[in-house]
Amino acid sequence: MKKITGIKSVDFKVVSYGYGVVNWNGPTTLQSDGRIIDNHSMPKLRGYTNLTGKESEKGYKLKKDPSEINFKETPLYISQNCIRHHLFRDQAYDLHYAKDKNLLDVLTSITGLIRGYVVPSSQCKRTSPLLLEDFIDQLCNTGNFEQMGRSGSKEKDKDDKGDDVASNSFFSKTTFGETQYLAYGSISIEQLQFISLDKKFDRAAMVIKEGEGEKIAEAVQNFIKTLDPSSEPKAVFHANYVRGGTIFEEGEVGILLDNVAIDILVKETLRMVEELSIRQAKGYMYVDSVLVDYNDSHKMMRIKRSEGDICETAKAPYAVYFYAK
Repeated sequence: MKKITGIKSVDFKVVSYGYGVVNWNGPTTLQSDGRIIDNHSMPKLRGYTNLTGKESEKGYKLKKDPSEINFKETPLYISQNCIRHHLFRDQAYDLHYAKDKNLLDVLTSITGLIRGYVVPSSQCKRTSPLLLEDFIDQLCNTGNFEQMGRSGSKEKDKDDKGDDVASNSFFSKTTFGETQYLAYGSISIEQLQFISLDKKFDRAAMVIKEGEGEKIAEAVQNFIKTLDPSSEPKAVFHANYVRGGTIFEEGEVGILLDNVAIDILVKETLRMVEELSIRQAKGYMYVDSVLVDYNDSHKMMRIKRSEGDICETAKAPYAVYFYAK
């Protein structure tokens, strides 16, 4: 069996800075001076629970006080779902309109090629080659407990049942000041380079008719070229692409991207990460630096453990996982 060689993944380390909270976890039930607090807003904290682990005499699980937070043990973080939403913000809502008849428009986009998608009606999908970890705060600054009030008019409001309720209300938040986040990500070359157009293995990016394959490959190729007009990327259609190392050599109808096309998409993805900034919920975050590793080893995310072993430039071709048969 021929060994697959070349760059298998492009891993990266991200350092970003910000202020305040950009990713809230919503209202959390806490307890202060024996009083239950139901309207306290908490940011996302890695490993945090609002339970003390103790029970009252009546068997109720006791809640923590808002001040009982160790931000070194449970650091502030921005979830990878939040990061992905803002990374592909330009097309964040487009997939609501994705149907079987317009999937070529989806496939010939950065969302279709990098973010991935699923269309429930037909089960057409493309697995994202981009892996992102949560952005975890490194400063571990003490959060601030803030009591806030919302004042209304003197007239009383109505609740869902039509009863009168007071128009004034109080709520609290755990807020933050300066933040510094560390995160890691990876782009899988195997998942990036091949676009399945075959339902055989339940991963068809779209359903095609006979004779359409070459036109779809040309459309994908033309889109990738718009990202770097000075290059000549190739997207090649074939009726039977086989994954290297398989026993029975069962293949799929699909499109294979060449080394140039892969490199363009890798660089475009890294550019988007480098230029990422988020401004919401009265806080902000922006990426300050991205360290890249063109990883041709079997060690996934070696950039995490030994930055001295990484390769910051592509000194070998990208690995080829599929061949036409």
